[in-house]
This record gives sequence, structure tokens and C-alpha cells, in this order.
Amino acid sequence: MMEKGPPNSSEGQQGWFSARNGSGSSVGLESVAQPLALSPWDVVLCVSGTIISCENAVVLLAILHTPALRAPAFLLLGSLATADLLAGLGLLLHGALEYLVPWEAASLLTVGLLVASFTASVSSLLSITIDRYLSLCNALTYHSESTVSRTHVMLLLTWGASACCGLLPAAGWNCLGQPSACSAVRPLTRGQLAALAACLLAALAAVLQLYGAATLAVTLGTPAACWLPFALHGLLGGRSSPALHTYATLLPAAYNSLLNPVIYAFRNREIRKVLWAACCGCSAPPCRARSPSDV
Repeated sequence: MMEKGPPNSSEGQQGWFSARNGSGSSVGLESVAQPLALSPWDVVLCVSGTIISCENAVVLLAILHTPALRAPAFLLLGSLATADLLAGLGLLLHGALEYLVPWEAASLLTVGLLVASFTASVSSLLSITIDRYLSLCNALTYHSESTVSRTHVMLLLTWGASACCGLLPAAGWNCLGQPSACSAVRPLTRGQLAALAACLLAALAAVLQLYGAATLAVTLGTPAACWLPFALHGLLGGRSSPALHTYATLLPAAYNSLLNPVIYAFRNREIRKVLWAACCGCSAPPCRARSPSDV
């Protein structure tokens, strides 16, 4: 069992992230013998998770409640909102279980949920980008049955791959039995975190290639600016990296789930009509189908 650092140490971050004592050794859940000191970083993550969950729940309810919002583009928006909603819940559950149920099994579940939800979020962004690109290239045939089928296939691939990635830590691909293999995000191994970071960078590169227009710089720049620090930390960081670096790079990545509804949902006229009608207590006017470029 590893030596445990002082409970009130500023580097005494424990649980999901690689905590370190004065000698730089990693502190695992198996070494916790007393209640953990409340970390301000975990408080920020819990508050952020709550806001992210509520914001994306509003978007998801607006889409589900309005029959007119059943076009393929809105299905992809619903997928993005669902993924970001789960990401917010994952952040909230991590903060709660870290102090209430400090078990290794809880760590695997929360990390698995976060890996799956963040993977689904980035994959949904890529699907939305592909859908927009095809709508511009095939404007005359976009509203055909093939578009609906293609959307269903993209949703199936998105959530199937995300579920597989989320189940890997619980299925045994973790570093709980070999602490030296831990990455900066415990209990993920260095190889697992590097693979996730590489896939993230590849997805961002694909989005850049498909957009390639200066007018969409904000749409592209936001996920890139949010995720690049964490992706680079996942590739270059390790078990000996300070926990502060992991928190500092994870927060911008989490805030991408906070900004996605603003960029992809609240800017849409139909969704704004539904939300305004819900706030005013009146019925929403009929919505006409719009192309993904309007979403």
C-alpha cells in the first residue's frame, strides 16, 4: 500500500485524478483510510456538471416535446444534447461518489460514463458536421429517405462506439491492478488515454477539413480550443503529472458541453420559438423543416 500524503496538502487530490504526495507517488483509492478533504476543484466540477445537465436537458426536452423537430438535423442535435447531458451527470456523480462512496468500482463507473459521454459528444459534433456538409453538396436530394437512413446509421455508430469505449475500464482495461501503468486520469491506462486523445484530435481534424469556411470559425474553434489542452495532456502527460494540470485541462473540455447548446441549439430559430413558448406558457407556432446549415 502506498504512503498517503497529508490530508490538507494542496496536492492531495484523490480519486479519479492522479493525486500525489510530497514524494510524487500516486495515491489510489485503496489507500484511503479517512474521509477525504473537500477539493475546490471537485466543487467546481460538480457545479459545472449541474449547469451542463440542466442546460442540455432544456434542449433535449424542447426537441422531444415538439413533433415538428423530427428532421435528421434535429435528431443529431438531440444526440449531442443527450451526450452533453450525460457528461454533466458524470461530472456530478464523480464529485458525489468520490466523497460519499470512495470505492474502486464507483471510480470505474463514473470514469466509464464520462468516457462514453464525451466520446458521444465529439462523435455527435462530427456527425452534425458531416450532415451539414452533405446537405450543402446534395441540396436537392437531402430531404429524401436516404438522409433519414444515413442519420440513423450515424447515431447507431456514434452511440455504439461510445458505449464500447465507456465499458472498457469496467471490463478490465484499467490500471487498478498495476498503478505504474496509470495515466494522468486514473484509472485509465496511459495507452487508453493516449488512444482517446488521438481519436479526439482525428475527429477535430475531420471537422476542420469538412468545414473549411471562415464564417464557421466560431463553430469549429470552440470545440478545438476546449479539447486541445486535454488531448495534448492525455498524449504527453503521465502518472507523475500534477493533478492541477489534469483539472486545468479537463475544465475547458467539460465547458465544451456547456457551450454546445449555445452554438448548435439556441441559435436555431425553431428551438428558440419552442423555448420562448414554454417560458410564456403559450403554444408554439408551427415550425417548418430547415436544412442543417440553419441549425
